[in-house]
Amino acid sequence: MVLETLGILNSWIKDFGMLSEGWRASILVFVLVFSTATAAFIASRVIGVLERKFSSTNNLWDDALLHAARSPVVAFIWLQGVFWAAEVAYRFSEAEIFTANRTLLQIGFVWVFVWALLRLVKEAEKILVSPMKMRKPMDFTTVSAISKLLRAAVIITAVLTALQTLGFSISGVLAFGGVGGIAVGFAAKDLLANFFGGFIIHLDRPFKVGDWVRSPDRNIEGTVEHIGWRLTTIRTFDKRPLYVPNATFTTIAVENPSRMTNRRISETIGIRYADVRSMKKIVDEIREMLKNHEEIETEQTLIVNFLAFNASSLDIMVYTFTKTTQWVRFHEIKEDVLLKISDIIESYDAEVAFPTRTLHLPDGLKVSGAGREGETSEPGKGSSQESSQTQSTETQMESAHDSNR
Repeated sequence: MVLETLGILNSWIKDFGMLSEGWRASILVFVLVFSTATAAFIASRVIGVLERKFSSTNNLWDDALLHAARSPVVAFIWLQGVFWAAEVAYRFSEAEIFTANRTLLQIGFVWVFVWALLRLVKEAEKILVSPMKMRKPMDFTTVSAISKLLRAAVIITAVLTALQTLGFSISGVLAFGGVGGIAVGFAAKDLLANFFGGFIIHLDRPFKVGDWVRSPDRNIEGTVEHIGWRLTTIRTFDKRPLYVPNATFTTIAVENPSRMTNRRISETIGIRYADVRSMKKIVDEIREMLKNHEEIETEQTLIVNFLAFNASSLDIMVYTFTKTTQWVRFHEIKEDVLLKISDIIESYDAEVAFPTRTLHLPDGLKVSGAGREGETSEPGKGSSQESSQTQSTETQMESAHDSNR
């Protein structure tokens, strides 16, 4: 209809006999391009007004559809306008370059449609993972995996359709892909292993983006930033990016501390042998303190017991769990617990033990130090200073010996 209208306009201009054929073609092409630009501008404005109008409603999918369709609709208008302009130019010049107009138009339609679908998938992904738009947002890793599969399906379908439009046989292309796939599989086995490794990660979900993961088999520890089809990006705690091939996760054990329910406090605290009479009271009071602590999870295992007679101490085992799993908050709670245990031990005039050693000397053996410079002493006799040093040393040894009985 548009081309017929332009034909009538061309005949009307030709009847005047004032313009040559080249000028008439230029005027018609200009009218088409100007009309296309005007229509594209109006369409963009109309869709923009509709976006602002529908943004106030509770339905989020109409906003996503309009936002995804805005640019492809403008591109579609330009594509159609340029096609009509090329048809007009072909009628006047009959140049060979314009013979591919219809094929290019069909491929352009496929491209615009695929572009719109990809934008719609992206908008849907944003909505599904947004806590501001969804009451129960979906897991980002799952939504990302599904969107990647949808994009791949749309692109593959578009490529096959474009090949069919260009005159290639899809059955021949698929047959070639089946035979060539075997050779590609052997040549790119590592790439395929990483691809299927990424698929298994998305399927089993041992971790997701934002989780803290580590592996006891490899030197891998950090926060997951991105899960791709070939690599998983992990940000280590010293802020370095670590790129791990997905196939690695199919052969190693992966620990996910982000999914722990509680954090554990496990300490062994020793008191002196001289404080053995206060052991029962100290243990009972520490246990009672932990049961009444607001940050300790009493539903989990809680153990406070006299553990063992150690070489230099009487050991108390403290084993409990905190309610929080946050790393910084956990250490604040642990600090508070240890300080309260220290206060309990001091309240019974007891002390935390430290390693000591007792030295037993034969009877009659005396330890003599060297005299002051310029003084001498007879064998077996020492100065008063040496005697006081010896007595002080013996007193310290006896005190250490008594404290360890």
